[in-house]
Order: sequence, then C-alpha cells, then structure tokens
Amino acid sequence: MQQVTLDTIVSLAKRRGFVFQSSEIYGGLNGCWDYGPLGVELLRNLKDAWWKAMTYRDDIEGVDAAILMHPRVWEASGHVANFTDPMIDNKTSKARYRADNLIEDYIAKLEKNGKTERATAVAERLAAAREPEDFYQIIVDEEIGDPVGGTKDWTPVRYFNLMFKTFVGPVEDTNSVVYLRPETAQGIFVNFRNVLDSARQKVPFGIAQIGKAFRNEINTKYFLFRTREFEQMEMQYFIKPGTHTEQFAYWREQRHQWFLDLGMSPDMIRFKPHDKLAHYADAAVDIEFKFPFGWGEIEGIHSRTNFDLSRHEEYSGKKLEFVDTVTRDRFVPYVIETSIGASRSFMAFLCHAYNVETVGATADGGEDAERTVLKFHPKLAPVKAAVLPLVKKDGMPEFADKMYRDLQKSFNVQYDESGAVGRRYRRQDEIGTPFCMTIDGESLQDNTVTIRERDTMQQIRVSTDKVKEYILKAML
Repeated sequence: MQQVTLDTIVSLAKRRGFVFQSSEIYGGLNGCWDYGPLGVELLRNLKDAWWKAMTYRDDIEGVDAAILMHPRVWEASGHVANFTDPMIDNKTSKARYRADNLIEDYIAKLEKNGKTERATAVAERLAAAREPEDFYQIIVDEEIGDPVGGTKDWTPVRYFNLMFKTFVGPVEDTNSVVYLRPETAQGIFVNFRNVLDSARQKVPFGIAQIGKAFRNEINTKYFLFRTREFEQMEMQYFIKPGTHTEQFAYWREQRHQWFLDLGMSPDMIRFKPHDKLAHYADAAVDIEFKFPFGWGEIEGIHSRTNFDLSRHEEYSGKKLEFVDTVTRDRFVPYVIETSIGASRSFMAFLCHAYNVETVGATADGGEDAERTVLKFHPKLAPVKAAVLPLVKKDGMPEFADKMYRDLQKSFNVQYDESGAVGRRYRRQDEIGTPFCMTIDGESLQDNTVTIRERDTMQQIRVSTDKVKEYILKAML
C-alpha cells in the first residue's frame, strides 16, 4: 500500500463530507472535529462492528454510563492526583508543548539521522523520568530547540491535569465541582456490582461501553489522532486472580484479529509492549497503526490487576467482590481491559483505505487514467451501493428509482443520474462505495442489472431479486 500524506487525508475528509473542523465559520476550535454525512456513517459502522464483536456473546454485557460522575470516582481512580502531563513553554515563541512529546520527537530525529546509540540513551532517561525536573534536564542537556523558532529559551516543566472541570448546580464553589470524564472505564467499574447482579453473570465476564471522553490536551495534533473530545470503545473483563496472564494473551490476539477481519493489512498494524507501566497495570501492550506521520496507538490492552475495584471499595465503603457459589471463594476480580479509540480507528481505517490507482483511460468507462478509491471493507463503507440509470430516458430512471427505494430499506445507498456513467463510478470510488448497480435497456427486458465491483472494477449481470443477497454476502 502506498504511503499518503496527512494533508491528503484531511483534504479528502472535508471535500467528501467525512470530517469538518468544528466551528469552522468562526475560525475553528483547536482539537475538536465534526463528522459529516459520510463520516457519521463510517463511525457508526465502525462502532457497530466493535459492539457486535464484543457483546454478541454470552459473557459480555453492555452499559452506557453518564459522562458526569461523582467527583470521588476520580479521586479513587487516581485521576485527580496522577492524570497529568509535563508541560513546557518557550519564552520566545510563546509555543506550548508536552515535554515528553518534545523529547520523543528529538529521539525520532536522532534515529532518523543514524544516531541510534545516543537515541537509546535519551530514551532510557525519558523512560525513567518522573518529576518535572527530570524532563527539563533532558531538554537542557540535549539542547532541544523549539520546533517553531529553534530557540532554547524554556520555562521550567510543570505538571498539568488533563481533566476538564465544571460545576453542578447554581453555585460555582469547591463543593459543586465535577469533571468531564477523561475515560469511560470508571463508569464500568462503579457499575460492576449492578451488572453482576442484574445480568446474573459469573466471573469471568465483561462489561462493554461506547462513549465520549474529554481531555484538556496541552497539544492536539495529527488531525483526529489527539483531540480534546473523542469517543472510546472500552471493555473491562473481570477474571479470577491468577488467570490474568492467560486472559491477557487471549484478548491481545482477539483484538488484533478484529482489525484483520475488517480488512486491515497485517503490515500496517503491530504490537508495541509498554516500556513503562501505569500505576494500575502489571502488563500492557498497544496495537499501533502506521499513519502518514508514523506509528501511533489505536488500541491498548491492559492487565489492570484489581486496582480499580479495590480503590472503589476503599473510597465508597461498598463491597465489590465476587463470591463463587460453588467453591465459596471470595475475591476482588482482576481486570483485563481493551480500550480502543473510535476516532483514532476511524482515522486509521480512512488512511488505510485511501489508494490512488492508474487504471487506463477507458477502463470500466472511466474518463481518467487515474482514480482515487477508498477500499473500505463493505461492513465499514459509509455507502453500500449506488444505483445508476445508464441514461435519463426510456424508463431507466423509473426502474432505477424503484430499486433504489427497495435497497434503501436495508442499506445506506445513493442514487446518481448526473453525468457519464464512468464519472459516476469515480465519484463512488472516492467515497468507498463497494458496488454500483447500473440499469440499462436490458434491465427493463429481463430484470437484471450490471453490478460493478469497486476494488476489481469487474462487472457482472445479476437478477434484481438477488441484488440484496449479493450485498449482504459481501458484508460477512
């Protein structure tokens, strides 16, 4: 697969109605994006594929927890004390950065220039950094300059809490402070007992959720990769202590296979174990995708031990243990977490699907020697099929409209009668439509249509009563 630039993806996303800058007519709001007509379809299809894979089974239940939660939740989880990033400002350019990202970019430059030994040494210092002074000293020692102006006139590094703070009720004081959730996981943990009892589940079992989360990022970058408002798809799998190694390996492979099943090329995704574990984890690995800017995380699989439930027991005073009715064992379950960014995955599948191909000036009726095509898996494609009357006369539009209305009951489809049929094919290629159904004079005689497949551009004749079945088969 060819490598494309991020600018190319952003341009396509706006031009074809996948993603728009939030509040664009007012100059936009940094780190916030709106999903357009095709974007909402792709995002919905992505979430549906995840939801079915995770919850259409006996041992996983779904929830949808509130965004606003009791502030003690975030004290128990450690977010109030620990959910911080190291921030640094350049006094000359006034630009603000995450100090660790600044150092990571510097390490990448060293590696690119063949200075691997030095890059390794700096990476080891970064992995060991804990206090603001640790990050600052690396920047000073390595003489890292401002990416904007190159100056090295830095402020001290300070920690910055990423949670958005707001107030509940009419009085804005310390007693009414709440937070926009920075992750969806805690809504699952505080509902562990509710789901365990109401769904009559037994350990091992999981709870899944799709929802918005908010982080007041110091720097947003790379389009949808790091934003301040985003959507997560998370599953917490509650298990008996001592089984976490086996379960971690199982979910690691399950989640990797999910991407492959949706058409992701094996060489475009990889595992990256964590060098530095979070305070709650005893094992962690990321699934990374090769974006135009380089490798970046799209999903994390974490063995969270029993940290979360134990903390919520401590802070709430409520028992969150599981009692095995057969063995009479009592324990606070360990947890295996799978946490995938819906927005990041959306971006990954969009980048992966993008192709520019040379097809020949007359191939399949096209007018251009080159075509831009989004090769989405049919499950993810925003539009499943397009219905195209060959000409706007002789009863073809009426025949095509009836087929369009029938298919519309089951799929998101488009009707297009404007321009040469080859040009219409190109329009559908660029939004990733898997199939185009062309109605011609023969269609009116024998009730067949020409189905043109997006990826191969091959065409076959299919009876109209088999069209729906043809599309459904491709989506398996």
